Amino acid sequence: MAFRIKDNISWIGKIDWELRKFHGEEYSTHRGSSYNSYLVRDEKTALIDTVWGKFSGEFVENLKKEIPLEKINFVIANHAESDHSGALPELMRHIPDTPIYCTSNGLNSLKGHYHQNWNFKVMKTGDKLSLGSKELIFIEAPMLHWPDSMMSYLAGDNILFSNDAFGQHIASELMYNDLVDQAELFQEAIKYYANILTPFSMLVDRKIKEVVALNVPVDLICPSHGVIWRKDPLQIVNKYAQWAGNYAENQITIIYDTMWDGTRRMAEAIAKGATEADPTVTVKLFNIARSDKNDVITEVFKSKAILVGSPTINQGILSASAAILEEIKGLKFKNKKAAAFGSYGWSGESVKVISNRLTESGFQLLNDGIREKWNPSAESVENCIRFGKEVALDLK
Repeated sequence: MAFRIKDNISWIGKIDWELRKFHGEEYSTHRGSSYNSYLVRDEKTALIDTVWGKFSGEFVENLKKEIPLEKINFVIANHAESDHSGALPELMRHIPDTPIYCTSNGLNSLKGHYHQNWNFKVMKTGDKLSLGSKELIFIEAPMLHWPDSMMSYLAGDNILFSNDAFGQHIASELMYNDLVDQAELFQEAIKYYANILTPFSMLVDRKIKEVVALNVPVDLICPSHGVIWRKDPLQIVNKYAQWAGNYAENQITIIYDTMWDGTRRMAEAIAKGATEADPTVTVKLFNIARSDKNDVITEVFKSKAILVGSPTINQGILSASAAILEEIKGLKFKNKKAAAFGSYGWSGESVKVISNRLTESGFQLLNDGIREKWNPSAESVENCIRFGKEVALDLK
């Protein structure tokens, strides 16, 4: 599949309808994804990125239908991650001397992946590549989200090839932002940001300001995954600026695992208390052992506060609660509050364990947490309702 974005630019990527996990098993892709490669024609022709290696044969055959491979003058490697560069070995087998433009970190990464001494050309921010009547301008974007990342701006056509920034994991035949379901689009966009870019929010904010300072027109934003932003393309840039600023909605997210339903009953009672104290607050509950962790992380990203619960087991906490706390720690959320809860039978360490991990992850503890023994009694349930009320009022 290929289609023309403009007379001189074609999308020549791969829509992956079957994809359900990404980054190994780390990221859920309920709606599939796409690997976006772009062919830019002028007096000279540039290919921007390729596709995941498993589709390399199909990619090269489709590319041949668009252009004789020997007429590709430049290959632009905006990012060396395998879903972007995986078809390079097959492509370069046909055109081994064609120069590959990348950052210095991209050079190291591509050599590390493929162990080939291709004709690499190292680019820095502001470097330009003439295609004839038009030129590509390169913008390094380290840690958005790999050290090697860069963007490419096509002057004249006013197109930003933005790499992973502004992308989403969506498979669709309707490859433009104004044609797809808007709720799905922005759900996948914020999920992508929350799970991948959150640790680099300071760098995102800095890079957005740097790109805006270039004062260049942007008519299209073409990311490496998902749809192309053609209607009001800067709307997603504005969203990123908002998300990068320690984003939070009026939401409390309650995450728990439970063994014999005691901690579940506590979670539900806490939620009841929070909504009674503040009817305007959104409260969401997730049994993390039965929920998609990336969807839950997205809700954490949106929240003012999270409450994490587990019963005590072997003087610790259940594995699903431990795993989500490890994910949360790595994402380095800022300016969020938290508290712990849990039921126990005899030793009762879970609340302290959770509180310590939340503190290590940069959360401000609202209190020392709440724990109730065995199956919560009517009095225990009332304690949890009161706890939920105190949390909601504290956030107000």
